[in-house]
Amino acid sequence: MSKNYQTEVAKRFTIYNSLFLDLPFNDIYRTGTLLPILSSKCHEGYVQGKTPKEIIGQFFSELMLDHSEKERHTLLFQMVQYVERQVVLFDSIEDAAFEKVNDLKGKGTITALLARVDNDKKKEALIEKLRTFSVRLTLTAHPTQFYPGNVLGIITDLESAIRGNDLGNVNLLLQQLGKTGFINKEKPTPYGEAISLIWFLENVFYHSISDILIRLLNMLDIPVHTWENTGLLSVGFWPGGDRDGNPFVTHDITEQVADRLQKSILKCFYRDVRKVRRRLTFKNVEPILLNVEKGIYSTLFENSKVYPNKEVLLDELLEARDAIIQHHDGLFLEHLDEFILKVKIFGFHFANMDIRQDSRKHDALWEEIIQIDGGNEAKEAFVRSSEEEKITKVLSFDKLPDLDAIQDNFHQEMLKSFDAIAYVQENNGVEGLHRYIISNAQSAFHVLEVFHLAKLTLGIGKEELILDILPLFETIDDLAKAPEIMEQLYQNEAYRKHLERRGAKQTIMLGFSDGTKDGGYIRANWSILMAKEQLTKISRLYEISVVFFDGRGGPPARGGGNMHNFYASLGQHVENEEIQVTIQGQTISANYGKQVSCTYNLEQLLSAGLENHLYPSQEKNLLADQRALIDQMADVSYQAYKSFKNHPQFIPYLEHVTPLKYFGQVNIGSRPLKRGKDEGLKFEDLRAIPFVGSWAQMKQNIPGFFGVGTALEALKEAGKFDQTKRLYQDSLFFRSLLGNSMQSLAKSFYPATAYLKDNPNYGALWQIMHKEYKKSIQMLLEVSGMDVLLQDNPVSRESIAIREKIVLPLITIQQYAIQSMLDEGKEDPVLQKLILRTMFGIINAARNAA
Repeated sequence: MSKNYQTEVAKRFTIYNSLFLDLPFNDIYRTGTLLPILSSKCHEGYVQGKTPKEIIGQFFSELMLDHSEKERHTLLFQMVQYVERQVVLFDSIEDAAFEKVNDLKGKGTITALLARVDNDKKKEALIEKLRTFSVRLTLTAHPTQFYPGNVLGIITDLESAIRGNDLGNVNLLLQQLGKTGFINKEKPTPYGEAISLIWFLENVFYHSISDILIRLLNMLDIPVHTWENTGLLSVGFWPGGDRDGNPFVTHDITEQVADRLQKSILKCFYRDVRKVRRRLTFKNVEPILLNVEKGIYSTLFENSKVYPNKEVLLDELLEARDAIIQHHDGLFLEHLDEFILKVKIFGFHFANMDIRQDSRKHDALWEEIIQIDGGNEAKEAFVRSSEEEKITKVLSFDKLPDLDAIQDNFHQEMLKSFDAIAYVQENNGVEGLHRYIISNAQSAFHVLEVFHLAKLTLGIGKEELILDILPLFETIDDLAKAPEIMEQLYQNEAYRKHLERRGAKQTIMLGFSDGTKDGGYIRANWSILMAKEQLTKISRLYEISVVFFDGRGGPPARGGGNMHNFYASLGQHVENEEIQVTIQGQTISANYGKQVSCTYNLEQLLSAGLENHLYPSQEKNLLADQRALIDQMADVSYQAYKSFKNHPQFIPYLEHVTPLKYFGQVNIGSRPLKRGKDEGLKFEDLRAIPFVGSWAQMKQNIPGFFGVGTALEALKEAGKFDQTKRLYQDSLFFRSLLGNSMQSLAKSFYPATAYLKDNPNYGALWQIMHKEYKKSIQMLLEVSGMDVLLQDNPVSRESIAIREKIVLPLITIQQYAIQSMLDEGKEDPVLQKLILRTMFGIINAARNAA
């Protein structure tokens, strides 16, 4: 595939890139002509050990000697804009070549899985597993998508034009791109974020999910109309429900987003029923379908609830189905069956919304409730009491105070969120919203306080509380305590009864992003695996079916990277009934933004989970000596990371050197930069996205590798390196872990910040990270037996190399601005704007860097 990549992507980019020079814009020829010179100067300068200031200074002195500083900076801004559009072009070319550089029938696809299953006589075992298995991708509104919606639209059209070799249209779209702004003038609203992601539901997931399921059933000779596990592939949805640290998400927003989701799925149904009706023009059938078409139209556009739920719609469609069989020998029945399946899959909800809130907010709400009930002394006694006493106190309430009695507006809003859950369940069906996620869950009390709030609001007058409570364990300490916390919950009589009514099923969310931020790359990933194993063990003991929901980000530093290998590597000690994972921002548009890539990546995840069940391997169950090796690595890397994190200049470096503070100004998400309202920067309040994104901007990528080199070196010094090499060859989990770290290293570029080694404040810190960077590369190459990073994945290696080359001028311009302000000891508005403007291109080129 590497040769295909060179032909279909690298060479094609060179050809299309030349079109920029002919665009009819002022100064574009000058900018496009000077940019390659700057790029060359950057490359040569870093090889010669020059600083960004020296590189830019030399460029100015040789080519803009008589120009003012303002004119020089104007050119830099124009170059930033030019490079941003080069990145868009490269993205479009890469997307257009997707099926030529990926084997759509190869390993990890449905076609390959069924061929293997047929050969091994495991067809019945596969069908049995498919009846209960599930993959859910949850789209989040986390701010990592630096392309505004109109640019995403151009990318889609550009990809189509490139795919068809339509040079004239490519040229026109590049002109449109040149006239289109890349920066949102205002922060998006939570509702606006939801609208942006619903586009992917309508235009991509609706088609890909139904296509995969229909093809799979046809290949297995299973009649489409008999299939019951319509949740085999589904989409979760956080915009409008994720309240954690986002005060702009209210109960009104939740209801508005749910309404929009329903309208969007009905639009999809309306288009499809019109297509179906074009074939089913028969007596006794056409009148029914015409009635369905009118009914959907009325429900959608006339606020007339002809179809209050999917069941009423399905009844009419099944009536039409019977008529086709009875009167027309089943002619064109497959068209109707496929449409019926879509209605069953997506219902009137389209995607499964979740509510999420931080445990500390629930604590504060209960403190106010107790204060209203018993006064300040009762509240103070409650705060001082033990966890058991708090649980007893909270569960003793048989009603909540009137809403008007709650003084804190935020607490009122939290209680109204349960009304929003009831609204969505009533209008979109229970599938529309039936989960409440508790971030920063640190105790059984944190789960039970939400459980009882739900009982006293959503559950009033009902025999069953139709809501699943999900704890989210994130920090290293919380992951270690998770099994003990869950056992305490399983032993609690009230919660145990609730679980039994909910099918004896408990979903637990595990946060890769904050885990890595807290404990470093290896410690976080290893802690999560160990937590999953222990949680599986304790849940099986109490006869609870546990499902793990992985809070993953785009880059390896936040649990991203190659997810397919990760899920394929899990052994039998981890429950494997469902795969649930978050995807966000650039990961959505890059991996699931087109039907071909969405279908391919969904199949990869589905196959990973199915193969893990159908082909259990003892190799996936790590042996005691292998676990001891990883455990030692995790401990050593954790200590190295903690020592680095505790360096006195660590927080000042993030705050005053990296572009961290600018993440709040890029207007890509509705959420604030950090939790809490304190003025100063507290590490625990800092969100994982700007934390990881800041290191990515600096091309240092600390969260994705720091401690890996030190840990591997420790094993080598202990005489365990041969064992470690064998572990790398034998364990897919370990190989995936280190492979994703290689990706972080491949996207690093330390020469751009080498000037910091001489900085009196930050020089020592830079030396520490640079030493670990070099050590990590050296040790990873040794343990893997590779000559270069990502040698086993040449397409990814080439893509990263080209992307990094495209944005090298941006990296240099950004560091020029940072270095200049550090040297001058003061802020400069023009240089600050340069930093801000370069962030977009650097992030977009990386595709999964934040």
